[in-house]
Amino acid sequence: MAEIEDEQEQSGLKDKLTGLGQVIIGEVETIGGVLTGDPITQAEGEFNVEVGTVREELEDAGVDKEELNAQEG
Repeated sequence: MAEIEDEQEQSGLKDKLTGLGQVIIGEVETIGGVLTGDPITQAEGEFNVEVGTVREELEDAGVDKEELNAQEG
């Protein structure tokens, strides 16, 4: 039973880091787009920030990836 809880905690941490990582990458892209004057890179960065934020919110709400995949498919 403890093994299952440990796996769920590790999975949750991994998902949380994935969302945070995407936010960080998005922020770097946004700054890079501003500094180089490239609106496409800036927009891509802003998009990645939003996607990372949504991932974090879904994880905080307890939404499971398998549930989302089942609903899509």
